[in-house]
Amino acid sequence: MTNRHRVAVLVLPGVLALEFGTATQIFSTDPHYELTVCAESGPGPVPGSGFAITVTAGLEALDDADTVIIPGYENLDAVPSAGFLAALRATHARGARLASICTGAFVLAAAGLLDGRPATTHWRQAEQLRRRYPRVKVLPNQLYVDDGDILTSAGVTAGIDLCLHLIRTDLGAAAANTHARDLVAPPRRRGGQAQFIEQFRPEASGDELAPLREWMLDNLADPLTVDDLAERAHMSRRTLIRRFREETGTTPIAWLTDARIDRARELLEASDVPVEQVGRLTGFGAPASLRAAFHRHLGTSPQEYRTLFRHKAEPTQT
Repeated sequence: MTNRHRVAVLVLPGVLALEFGTATQIFSTDPHYELTVCAESGPGPVPGSGFAITVTAGLEALDDADTVIIPGYENLDAVPSAGFLAALRATHARGARLASICTGAFVLAAAGLLDGRPATTHWRQAEQLRRRYPRVKVLPNQLYVDDGDILTSAGVTAGIDLCLHLIRTDLGAAAANTHARDLVAPPRRRGGQAQFIEQFRPEASGDELAPLREWMLDNLADPLTVDDLAERAHMSRRTLIRRFREETGTTPIAWLTDARIDRARELLEASDVPVEQVGRLTGFGAPASLRAAFHRHLGTSPQEYRTLFRHKAEPTQT
């Protein structure tokens, strides 16, 4: 086949196996694409996270690539060389499409290519990306972000979402659906990566209000207000809000909402409590309020969340 779309998978030392494998498997099996695996060091072995990859080309492969994919890598403190970043900027400047999987977004950010742009990465590293590159508009809840000529995705399975999206953009929905069936993956996933975050409420950096926070966790079902909390803490409303933010980085009501989301997720994952009762037990009230909170924070519904994350009991041996 002539005029195949040229895809270069650009690997760094410590490349993550699943992210690398996602890009190479998907694009190497489609006759519409021509795949090259390249690295700054040129042809030869590149150490991965517990394995090694033999690449076939150096940075010259970027010169005629239509799409460059950067899989995640392990050591985020290892900044790529000036030559590497310059080659990436030149590739983008001539019109190539750039895409990152997981922590590959850090490379795009280091090259300055995400300045002023929306982007995402694995939720565990989202805050680190925001701190290190404050000009990037980090969207930690997204599975992937398509900003036209630059795309970024969260970790592992979100890389599959991104690659299917690229194929859908290039070849249409039917082609993407065919790949999804081969991968035994949904063509499009609902929700964002917020549903995979272990805990919503932020960790506290101070202990003065720790007893109040514990009391809040024990009374999530009650209709608590800021005035209720201030009275409980023997503080004025203004003082409570200020000190609560100093210790947690957020307001009492925002923290309370996050804690209620966390408790609702626990009930949906590990109990048989009907969805209709979860809202009442966690302080959201009516099922409609719980659904609205889940859609706002997780991008999915309580029932869909339970279906995805429910802990199934082990079968009894007889």
